[in-house]
Amino acid sequence: MKDRPTLSGDRLIYVSTHEPSLCPRQSWAAVYSTHLPTGATTRLTPTGVADFSPVLSPSGRWIAVASSGQRGWSGEVQDLNTSIYLFKSSDGSLRTSIVEHGGWPSWADESNIFFHRQSSEGWWSVYKASISTEGDAPYLISIDRITPPGFHAFTPAASSTAPGLVAVATRRPTSQFRHIEVIDLRGGSNAYLEVTRPIAPHAHHYNPFFSPDATKVAYHRCRGSQNDGNPPLLLENLKSLSPETFSLFRIDGSFPSFSPDGQRIAYVGLPGLYVVNSDGSNPHEVYSGNAFPTSWDWRRKGVIYTSHGPEFATESTGVDIISITLSEEDDQGEPFIKKLTSDGKNNAFPSPSPDGKWVVFRSGRSGHKNLYIMDAVEGESSGIYQLTAGPWTDTMCNWSPNGEWIAFASDRDNPGSGSFSIYMVHPNGTGLRRVVHSGEGGRTNHPWFSPDSKTLAFTSDFAGVSAEPISNPHHYQPYGEIFTVNIDGSNVRRLTHNSYEDGTPTWTPFFLEPADVAEALPGSARCRFDDCHWLSSGNRVDGGTNGNSC
Repeated sequence: MKDRPTLSGDRLIYVSTHEPSLCPRQSWAAVYSTHLPTGATTRLTPTGVADFSPVLSPSGRWIAVASSGQRGWSGEVQDLNTSIYLFKSSDGSLRTSIVEHGGWPSWADESNIFFHRQSSEGWWSVYKASISTEGDAPYLISIDRITPPGFHAFTPAASSTAPGLVAVATRRPTSQFRHIEVIDLRGGSNAYLEVTRPIAPHAHHYNPFFSPDATKVAYHRCRGSQNDGNPPLLLENLKSLSPETFSLFRIDGSFPSFSPDGQRIAYVGLPGLYVVNSDGSNPHEVYSGNAFPTSWDWRRKGVIYTSHGPEFATESTGVDIISITLSEEDDQGEPFIKKLTSDGKNNAFPSPSPDGKWVVFRSGRSGHKNLYIMDAVEGESSGIYQLTAGPWTDTMCNWSPNGEWIAFASDRDNPGSGSFSIYMVHPNGTGLRRVVHSGEGGRTNHPWFSPDSKTLAFTSDFAGVSAEPISNPHHYQPYGEIFTVNIDGSNVRRLTHNSYEDGTPTWTPFFLEPADVAEALPGSARCRFDDCHWLSSGNRVDGGTNGNSC
């Protein structure tokens, strides 16, 4: 990921995640300077430290960032508890912590920086730091609160050419949507000008910034279905580590899986389970209930396994495994649905054996979420046995294509902590071993075997977060990135680099041309993202940093 570029003469200043951190669960985000005529690049962020939201001072001499410094990341999702640091744009020297607890800095001039923080009463608010950049090192003079309690305000953008104007994003109790406003600080009255609510009251707007002459305010928002432009995408082509042999896509959906012949993709919409050809054609809903995840039978054509019921639920919640047999004569024909489990004690994450005889799944029937194997056709009524057992959670299982292993996520290292590692076990219960661990308190989930059974793809917080989460729409786990690892635990590789949640990976042995695939499902062009769920319109910001186990 390369983001937030700013020109400083013949140098480009930006944040990038191209260098790995020194240890798990630490962000790769760092500030770099590239000399455009030669391409020579200098890292300005110290090794072992992550920097977010860099901004160049009007003179070009200083860079301000949000950073946790040497403390690093501790799993925060809402408030990263960063501080504002300043350092020289030329070489990163004179690095100084100016403001404790602050993020998203924006220079008004060489002596004033606006930033946001969550205040003690719970409201996100905008503040101004008056500083001195003269002498041996910069230092803080004073901090003033700009926005009062009563509404959330964040991601400020000051104008250096129109002193006294600050654009902010707000969440007011009178609206469920994030909007852009401009605060006029001239005259001391702090007048507020609404920018987006009169134009698009029912859409979210993010991260404002001024045009160079301060006559316009720009921002991010969904373009919507009424605007001209490229069609919505079913599959978005991403940069691959080996594009000649390995293509990488992001899908507009959750829990995708490819049919054995690679011709079709199943995915869920929470609610709804959909099937679409891999070229984007013939999309249709095959199940309207709340279902997760998806996996195709290796032998019986057109059979999909999933679980019906609420996700992120307790052991005793009613969730059952079902098989969905698609109509062979007519893709739009009514599918045949069969329930395979009978006790309803949170049975989920089915994955069939490659010979088509068995299904491994997660169940809470013992009072704990452990793994079980049952008959693939008739379900547990024709045979079931427990594969793992213990007072912990074993979940998100996947059967290897060669039949030798079952991979799964487990919190058995620290039950109930929300920390998960990837384990593997033979289908007969022998050979249990841990494959990858994301560090103390870390999350490593949703393993999926490669077609040759030699590698696992998984999602993890191995690389922390790559940006301030409050600057993006809602993501349950914004630290989620996709990695691969050899089944012996070696050669962990990061595949995705962005500030959004990437999860539930899958593979197909058939090479797909690395190109975007347009979506044809009716209604797919609508804006389906929410604002941060933990950011209420009142002053209560919901607690918790680790989410729940699925």
